[in-house]
Amino acid sequence: MDFLRPTTLAEALRAKADNPDAVPIAGGTDVMVELNFDKRRPKALLDLNQVPELATWTEDDETLVLGASVPYATIIRRFADIAPGLAMASRTVGSPQIRNRGTVGGNLGSASPAGDAHPALLAVNATVDLASVRGSRSVGIHEFFTGPKRSVLEPDELIVAVRVPVATGPQQFAKVGTRNAMVIAVCSFGVALHPKTGSVGTGIGSAGPTPLRAEDAQLYLAAELEGRWNDPKPLPDNVLREFGQLVGAAASPIDDVRGTADYRRHALSVLARRTLAWAWQDYSSGRWAA
Repeated sequence: MDFLRPTTLAEALRAKADNPDAVPIAGGTDVMVELNFDKRRPKALLDLNQVPELATWTEDDETLVLGASVPYATIIRRFADIAPGLAMASRTVGSPQIRNRGTVGGNLGSASPAGDAHPALLAVNATVDLASVRGSRSVGIHEFFTGPKRSVLEPDELIVAVRVPVATGPQQFAKVGTRNAMVIAVCSFGVALHPKTGSVGTGIGSAGPTPLRAEDAQLYLAAELEGRWNDPKPLPDNVLREFGQLVGAAASPIDDVRGTADYRRHALSVLARRTLAWAWQDYSSGRWAA
C-alpha cells in the first residue's frame, strides 16, 4: 500500500488525479477501523493532515465555511452560537478522542446514511465544495448523497469545505442509539427554524438509503407557523403530533441489527415532536438569540 502525503491542496489534488483509487484520510476514525478489520485494502492512502488549506475556516454574517479537516471538537468549541444544530450533532459523535480527530469532511466522504452531521447540514441547506485538478464546484447537500455510502464525488475529486449558513433561528438535533455515547445512530433528526424566511428545515439520518429531508413536514409546519412568528405562543399538541407523523412517514427505513423499520419510524416521530418543542421554546423565550 502506497502512502501519499501532500503538503498543499494543489499537491493533494494532483495526487488524487494520478491515483484516483487512493483513499483520503485525515482523522481516520472510519478508514482505520475498516483497515484494522480488513474490510478495505486500498492501493494507496492519501494523507491530508499536512494540507493547511483544509484545516482552516472563515465566517461572516451569513456563512460559516469549514475546511474539510476541521474536527468536531473545534465546531463544538467555537461555532455553537452560529451553527448550533451542527454543534449539537458533533457532541454526539463517538468519544472525546474521536471528536478531536473526526471531521465533517470525513463524515461526508463516507456518505453513510447514519452520519451524525448529515441531518443538521440538511436542515440548514448546507453546501459542499469539491475540487480536482479540473476545477472546483459546489453541490447542495440535498444533491450530494446518491445511495448508501455513495455520493456525487468523482474519483479525482476531494471535499474541500462545507458552507453552513449562519443560524437565523433555533436549531435542534437528537438521535436514538443503543446507548448514549460511542454508538451508531438507530435514527437521528435535525430541525432548523428560519424566522426571517418563515421556513423550516429538517434532516433525517439512519432511516433510508441516504440522509433525507421530511419535505411534507417542512411545508406543513411552515404553514402552521405563518401567523405565529410574531406572537410565539406554545404550539398545540396536534401540531407537534402531525409534524412528528409526517417526519416518520418521510423515512424509508429497513430492519437491521440496530432496529426495525417500524421502530425507526416511531422513534423519528418522537424525536421530531421533541426537537420541535425545544426549538420553539427557544424561539418564544428568545433564548436562542441570547
